[in-house]
Amino acid sequence: MIFTFHIYHADLIQDETLPDVASIDIQQEIQWFMRPYLIDFLIEAHAAFQLLPETLFLAVNLLDRYCSRRVVYKRHYQLVGCAALLIAAKYGDRKERVPMIRELKSTCCSLYDEDMFTQMEWHVLNTLDWTIGHPTVDAWLQLALKDGPAYEDIEVEHMAWYLCEIALYHKDFVSKKPSVMAQASLALSRGILGRPEVLDNQNTDVSQTIVELSHKLDRPSQVLFRKYAAPHMSRVSNTLDLFLRQQEVLARRASPPTPPCEPVMQKPAPS
Repeated sequence: MIFTFHIYHADLIQDETLPDVASIDIQQEIQWFMRPYLIDFLIEAHAAFQLLPETLFLAVNLLDRYCSRRVVYKRHYQLVGCAALLIAAKYGDRKERVPMIRELKSTCCSLYDEDMFTQMEWHVLNTLDWTIGHPTVDAWLQLALKDGPAYEDIEVEHMAWYLCEIALYHKDFVSKKPSVMAQASLALSRGILGRPEVLDNQNTDVSQTIVELSHKLDRPSQVLFRKYAAPHMSRVSNTLDLFLRQQEVLARRASPPTPPCEPVMQKPAPS
């Protein structure tokens, strides 16, 4: 059983196909500041169609891998995102949940004709040589939670999901391995929620990712904040917001007050 489990982990690591950030950097029309708007759109569409969590992470992976291989025009950026979401849903979601082309067209406010969705879907698949499967952050989180201590609960899981989705908005994490993101988000979630620390030997990549992720937690997308403020998501966005406010207060208290400036003694005027 243990032998099989380790083989499964090894296979997942080998399959961690990552986008080339340097190639996305040289895109002429799409820029990184546009990314949060598209991620907001994908998160809302993903929620509207009630797709599985791993479908969102796979869709973003497909989007980034495509953008690292093909020139993408600004007017087609949303279309590529829709095609990636459609492919990801077909790959791993329930058949009745897979969006219809007409539904995607409506979601895009009829900006694209129906045949454009089909054409882009085929173009993405051909560009990626039909290599769709990818171990998502969600898959690694589930494995880590099963291996984790008995005190793990649904709030820890929801917080880890929230942190991983915050990372989707930022260029810094596009080339991070899902296995590293899962470990980092889970460790950070435990710290935020005050759970006992798991004393394991975290590698340098995980430790660095924890630091980088902790710097991206303030001012999250309002779309994402509302998603994780729902009761079925344990209201973890509210919990994180409260935690950050408390940390800010503690930081102010720890800072020594600035000493008052002593008045400069003026020389008496010569008589």
